[in-house]
Amino acid sequence: MARKNLIEISAPSAARVEAIAPRDNRPIAGFVPQERVGVPVGGITKTLGNITEKMERAGELERQLAAGQMIIELDPSLIDASFVSDRLAIDAAELADLVEQIREHGQQVPILVRPHPEAKGRYQVAYGHRRLAAIRDIGIKVRAVVRDLTDDQLVVSQGQENSARTNLSYIERALFASRLEERGFGRDVIMAALSVDKAALSRMLIVMRQVPLDLINAIGAAPEIGRRRWLELGDRLEKADVRTIIAELSADDARRISSDERFHRALVLATKKTAAPKPAVAKTEVNGVPVMIKKTAAGATFVFDGKTAPGFDRFVQERLQGLFQEFKKHRGA
Repeated sequence: MARKNLIEISAPSAARVEAIAPRDNRPIAGFVPQERVGVPVGGITKTLGNITEKMERAGELERQLAAGQMIIELDPSLIDASFVSDRLAIDAAELADLVEQIREHGQQVPILVRPHPEAKGRYQVAYGHRRLAAIRDIGIKVRAVVRDLTDDQLVVSQGQENSARTNLSYIERALFASRLEERGFGRDVIMAALSVDKAALSRMLIVMRQVPLDLINAIGAAPEIGRRRWLELGDRLEKADVRTIIAELSADDARRISSDERFHRALVLATKKTAAPKPAVAKTEVNGVPVMIKKTAAGATFVFDGKTAPGFDRFVQERLQGLFQEFKKHRGA
């Protein structure tokens, strides 16, 4: 906001101030309005009072802007995404709806950014990624609050804003928690960012250890699927062929169904038990002898034909010890 425009604001007369009922001084978007006081009446003193008030208000506006309490307009091309993603993808249909809303009503809620820590003159989003994407599509400037934030403050602001708006699914929140842990953030920061307790955070991280990221990407955000079902899927995956499930969910027909439906398909596929393959068996017939030999990698089985030579199996069994001694003698020769 140009400073010259601020000087054009005139102060109300003392009589008018007394006539107006006390106003609701709740801050709007972090802007704390300056309290109005009585203005001295009289030619020179009134003029001096006006100038003093305008200068004080201009100084206050500058202080609030420096503290990140003012909404300003920025070129979207100067704004980069947060250093840690909290989404799998922005839904195209939802983004199109948001674009139409902003075109019709304007951007009602500002985004929060910080000066980019590694690129002078650029900014980094704390929250408002969807609004920023919609405004880029429209081709206008974005309304933003600029605030100096540490990495911890940025991820806490990012997580709490998304929790308040409830537009992240359970698995996206769990993924956000996992990414923060991988970057070395402490559990206290992650819990604050997601507004969860220690037990809830532990369950989120369990899901992320049980369900591979490739499978999560194949399923998608699954907005209607909560903690219990994701934990159930994770348990079932221990005995499932995960690569087969991912391949089926990546097929064209699966991509046309909703993310929630893909989750349910994954759960069904993980539940199916794959029959263990039967060991290969090599059958050998002994010419002239009513015996079938079945060989496997672990050993061999003799099957006697009881119809052709009844009692032959018992005859061989009684002579096994002698046959074994003969075998050892022959082997040692």
